[in-house]
Amino acid sequence: MASRRSFLAGMLAAGLMPRPTWAEAGGPVCLSAGMKRGGGFVLCGLDASGQITFEVPLPARGHAAAAHPTAAEAVAFARRPGTFATVLDCISGRETARLQAPPGRHFYGHGTFSADGELLFTTENDFEAARGVVGVWHARKGYARIGEYGSGGTGPHDIRLMPDGQSLVVANGGIETHPDTGRTRLNIPTMRPNLTYLHPDGKILDRVEPGGELSKNSVRHLAVSGTGTVAFAMQWQGDLTADRPLLGIHDRTTGITGFLPGASVRRMHGYLGSVAITADGGSVTVTSPRAGLVQNFRDGNLVSEVALQDVCGVAVSDAGFMLTCGTGLAKPASGVGLVHPIAWDNHLVPVPAVGAPIPYVSKT
Repeated sequence: MASRRSFLAGMLAAGLMPRPTWAEAGGPVCLSAGMKRGGGFVLCGLDASGQITFEVPLPARGHAAAAHPTAAEAVAFARRPGTFATVLDCISGRETARLQAPPGRHFYGHGTFSADGELLFTTENDFEAARGVVGVWHARKGYARIGEYGSGGTGPHDIRLMPDGQSLVVANGGIETHPDTGRTRLNIPTMRPNLTYLHPDGKILDRVEPGGELSKNSVRHLAVSGTGTVAFAMQWQGDLTADRPLLGIHDRTTGITGFLPGASVRRMHGYLGSVAITADGGSVTVTSPRAGLVQNFRDGNLVSEVALQDVCGVAVSDAGFMLTCGTGLAKPASGVGLVHPIAWDNHLVPVPAVGAPIPYVSKT
């Protein structure tokens, strides 16, 4: 693998081949950060069978990544409240750039590219002002920071591009934190989590709050179907005896927000770790590492539940849902999966299919 990477990197440097795609990185269907059994942190690509297609070292523990839509390039984010993100060539294994959060900011561990790969959007905490921020970085200009705007709430965690190729959806968790107090939650009685839809220029297009008895449900992670349905996974900040649904579905076209009681505070120990949704929006899978459970919903109904130790990562590809666990297990939709000497971190990030359409080209 190393000699193949070196050969491809040399060809690219000599200008003898076009910019490599994900196919040249072994055709991964998703990415995951992890910690190696002997020590050290890595970002890996996984194919549909759970095999590792590439492994690139990270300077510290990772959380999630953003996969470039065309090039074999990923941005790996430090675990919250990290202040760096590293841009990786997934063929050569080289770090090609490093993003540093501006003074008074930290990353939340997630980001997403524009449809054409020109821009990267990152979720950030302006912790002195207790304000959520979306940072904008220009990939072709060495990931220079070119702007920022409000996320529409406090504690933005996940961020995804909508299928129109233009708008973004942000999971504003509603929790105020400050690096001086670590992960201490500073505003639980007054927290206001929401989903915010944004134009790439920062204009708020729509905002949805759980509200009422769900106001202590921190909106954390997102999955978006090809039809624009957003599945959002939440983490309960209240009394664990007060049972509430942890999985929500929102359709901006119809304005309908639904909550699925099968993924409940009691059943999932108040915590959903990740969420994935099929392209047609008909099937949703959520994980809870605290409960050690995977749940699958079809058309809003709980259809299966499987116990799996320390499960958290989930992503969907043409082959179905892939799962990863802190035990090292990478489990595809069919089969028992493979156990690697890597403790997989929280998230599996889907890799865009080679040749996928690009519906929008940014003008920035």
